[in-house]
Amino acid sequence: MSDSWEVAPQDEFNEVLVGNVHPRDWKNPDPQGRYNLVVIGAGTAGLVAAAGAAGVGARVALIERSFMGGDCLNVGCVPSKAIIRSSRAYADAVAAGGFGVGVPGDVKVDFAAVMERMRRLRSRISRNDSAARYRDELGVDVFLGQARFAGPDVVEVDGKKLRFKKAVIATGARAFEPPIPGLKEAGFRTNETIFSLTERPARLAVIGAGPIGCEMAQTFRRLGCELFLLNTHPQILAREDRDAAAIIEKAFDREGIRRVMPCKTNRVEKDGKAKKIHLECEGTESVLEVDEILVGVGRVPNVDGLGLEAAGVAYDARKGVLVNDRLRTSNRRIYAAGDICSRYQFTHTADAAARLVIQNALFWGSKKYSDLTIPWCTYTDPEIAHVGLYEKDAAEKGIPVDTFTISMSDVDRAILEGEEEGMVRIHVRKGTDSIVGATIVARHAGEMISEISVAMGAKVGLNALSGVIHPYPTQAEAIRKAADAYRRTRLTPRVKSIFDFLMRLQRGG
Repeated sequence: MSDSWEVAPQDEFNEVLVGNVHPRDWKNPDPQGRYNLVVIGAGTAGLVAAAGAAGVGARVALIERSFMGGDCLNVGCVPSKAIIRSSRAYADAVAAGGFGVGVPGDVKVDFAAVMERMRRLRSRISRNDSAARYRDELGVDVFLGQARFAGPDVVEVDGKKLRFKKAVIATGARAFEPPIPGLKEAGFRTNETIFSLTERPARLAVIGAGPIGCEMAQTFRRLGCELFLLNTHPQILAREDRDAAAIIEKAFDREGIRRVMPCKTNRVEKDGKAKKIHLECEGTESVLEVDEILVGVGRVPNVDGLGLEAAGVAYDARKGVLVNDRLRTSNRRIYAAGDICSRYQFTHTADAAARLVIQNALFWGSKKYSDLTIPWCTYTDPEIAHVGLYEKDAAEKGIPVDTFTISMSDVDRAILEGEEEGMVRIHVRKGTDSIVGATIVARHAGEMISEISVAMGAKVGLNALSGVIHPYPTQAEAIRKAADAYRRTRLTPRVKSIFDFLMRLQRGG
């Protein structure tokens, strides 16, 4: 997205999108005295904070420089999941023969239609985040323009001063542009521009094998691109357990994604319409020629231009706005939420943080960010979802754990679905059933992880999950199987001898 308030391509769907999230004829209101809450940034955290505060009767102003809805709506979750769904439809059609279903002719992807579907659905969803809805239905004063602090309790936007009792900084983050010589001159795409494509690039290089890189690599490969995945680390999704990541790597290899890792990108040069990437992989130099480059190697917090010094708000160019565990900044009037201050850069985390801020800023609450149970999911196929600690994290913290792993090949529904590649892994504090973390690799892992997140949040132990009736057959039954595995460990030799004695008594022996 850009400051031109245009979104490529300029079709009917993007016209609706822009009309909702940054209307060209928008008139900023006159400030209404001192606001209970001024929110800077209308991404997920800002929208939730503004709507929540207005819902309890606060006088709220919401300021957005670019597009309402932020990354999630415009260049993140919404468009990416739309095209991921199209890519899964293709994969299912290709695999249909294995289920006894014949698909006549070759399965083909209409790339332009896939992208048009995404734009159509994004425009439909955009009404939820629209400037008009927040003004007319929620009673929020919406200002479009660059916000800048002019003091510890005042923000300026469009030449107007907004005074506040409390404020929330929720300006998010943007894609990091790595300092690779020649990359900028050759041209590249990030999540902010990849969804503007209308023609399929024949050859696509993805730099970075984190969640964004892996999701888009598999998606664009399925949509017909020759795909090269470049990474400095030898493993994709480096923070995940090695065997969990290996399941995704196997799927990538089977689908024809060329993993070029570990490797270093030394430089990029333009050669006509092509881009030449000069690589160094384990001491060997090579050149890779592609049509497009997608960079997905991290995020940078949007702290520039906010006048944070004037407000007395401490920040770091790399870490963003600095906050305490209650998300309050060095200025007691000002809080922060979302990607601007969190290392967990997920939409659902921004939502949860905004709710925490409302309680702490407006109702003298003492909710702690560290108390949140935060799951996440990478939407590859199969998906990989996680919550809590990894085993290596527990070891670093000096927390001994017992681990229970169930292969999806032992789950009837997974066998019937042809989705046996995957697993459920649950860590409990050693000697107890207290769940400290879990990883799920399965096609719908993002849906399944919530059961464990709820258990952790409610402090329900793994033993209790064994007693929860799960519909049969479902893939979530793998969680109950892990719980059953824990329960079997409680059958110590002494307990077993007691059970044997009781059984003999019942038999009269």
